[in-house]
Amino acid sequence: MTLTKLPFLRLSGRPSLSMQMMWVGLVITLIFVVTAIFAPAFQAWGWLQNPLESLANPIHEPPSLRHWFGTSRQGYDVFSRTLFGSQAALQVVILATLLSVVIGVPLGLVSGYLGGRPDRVLLFFMDTIYTLPGLLLSVTLAFVVGRGVFNAAIALSISYIPQYYRVVRNHTASVKNELFIEAAQAMGADTWTVLSRYLFLNVIQSVPVLFTLNAADAILILGSLGFLGLGLADQVPEWGYDLRQALDALPTGIWWTTLFPGLAMTLMVVGLSLLGEGLSEFVNPRLRRENWNQKSPE
Repeated sequence: MTLTKLPFLRLSGRPSLSMQMMWVGLVITLIFVVTAIFAPAFQAWGWLQNPLESLANPIHEPPSLRHWFGTSRQGYDVFSRTLFGSQAALQVVILATLLSVVIGVPLGLVSGYLGGRPDRVLLFFMDTIYTLPGLLLSVTLAFVVGRGVFNAAIALSISYIPQYYRVVRNHTASVKNELFIEAAQAMGADTWTVLSRYLFLNVIQSVPVLFTLNAADAILILGSLGFLGLGLADQVPEWGYDLRQALDALPTGIWWTTLFPGLAMTLMVVGLSLLGEGLSEFVNPRLRRENWNQKSPE
């Protein structure tokens, strides 16, 4: 069976635009994931230079067969640092988004289901955080918690927790009065059973979409933190940090040290954004029905 024959991918006999976007985004994202996983193995096999080791001749060299992305003024191989930069980005972004989900989703479930004063207090607190610009909040927290993978993840996750909370809380508040919830309560189901068995699976469908879109946003914020010197440790392969180090060399014609890290960051953001936009149709049956109704088979 071909992909175009799968029911959830069909739109007048061919995949919808959103589904095509999802597959393109998935391929781009998987390329970066595979690169991040196998970069240390590539280095061990001698296919990549050590991203932390300055070459014997530190003079900047343009892209060539010996150094595909050229070398920096500090003597680092740009290709190696660009590939290892995807590893640092994925580590921080996955950890940050997972922390946001683990904290925001349970709070949203409990708040939406219980209502009353706990709901009002949590809603006020989360709305206060939500109104703050994400980049400004992350920069402020990075000053407080310091640098490093886990600290950067904490600085990023705080601004995303309210998004998961609001989505899950609103869905929970609208679903908790459905007949199947009232039936479960009438049969003696306790609060934990209702939340975990009946509400969770009904309100969690939007989380994967939000997860990918937040991951794309986190890539940009992490790059900004690295550019400001607030990301990971010095010399660690990081796209934002490398862009900062290469900025002074750009007016002298050394373009490759900024082009390739910036291009990698852009491609990863585009891939995650396309994946998120496609998932929004995949997990929302209403969007699929609207697309099917807009076109009829020719």
